[in-house]
Amino acid sequence: MLKDFAKLLTFLTVIKEKSFSKASAKLGISQPAVTQQIKFLEEYLDTRIVDRKKNGIKLTKEGEDLYRIAARLEKAILASEKDLLKIINKEFTFVVGASYAIGNYVLPRYLGQLKDKINNEVHVRVALSEEIIDQLLDKKIDIALIESPVMRDGIIYREWEEDELVVFSNQPIPKQLRKEDLYKLDWICRDEGSHTRKLASEVFEEMGVECSNFSVIGVIASTTAIKETIMHSLKNAERPVASVISQHVISEEVADGRLFEGRIKNYKIKRKFYIAYSKERKHDAFIDNVVTFLHGLNL
Repeated sequence: MLKDFAKLLTFLTVIKEKSFSKASAKLGISQPAVTQQIKFLEEYLDTRIVDRKKNGIKLTKEGEDLYRIAARLEKAILASEKDLLKIINKEFTFVVGASYAIGNYVLPRYLGQLKDKINNEVHVRVALSEEIIDQLLDKKIDIALIESPVMRDGIIYREWEEDELVVFSNQPIPKQLRKEDLYKLDWICRDEGSHTRKLASEVFEEMGVECSNFSVIGVIASTTAIKETIMHSLKNAERPVASVISQHVISEEVADGRLFEGRIKNYKIKRKFYIAYSKERKHDAFIDNVVTFLHGLNL
């Protein structure tokens, strides 16, 4: 007898994602765990429900029957979710921990919607990704949104959105930056421990660019401080002042012409945003509601 809906949810996710590996990333569990749960269903039903093909997966006839049943169950559970929240709802503040780019420039646009979604107050704490995960482990926050993976035991990590890092300045710079263009800039760099700096350095190294030969005029730890420093740099200087930053941080200023962005020719500096929460709360209705809301956003 099936004890819960989790295995059926895994089955539904595999079918919707058309991939065991993509379902694994979506659910925040390992691919072997996904395979094991599908195997459990097949053993329980004493029939094969999924065939793996070179171009994806295909449902057997029994799998199609199970999919229809599981989809109806999922719909019924979602319909009952609001009633469930009414039962467990208490007056409390839901605390989201977020790293700098997310907490200062992405999340504020959606806080009102998130508050309505869970019908509770929402507070945001902003810090480095590692500090946010520490707060999650200490149960000082309910959920974490981070820009770099800080893997710890006892936490579920789910890929959220893809972010792109760009070179930016308050003066026009080439939209496609070549190797030689990078040496013509004065640089504001992130601190040594920054994930942004690590990713940019890896791309520069792959290009054969010697960062040690850059004209570096400052090292700053805060995303906001870097943005403000460059915005207030001289606009008629012979050498533009530049840095690397998340496209989300400067989107408004680029749109209205106050800042200018460029990308490395033939390269893209990309990273994933992650949602993280305690394994102890993997069946928590509030966590599920927030995760569903976040995945529904089009950043």
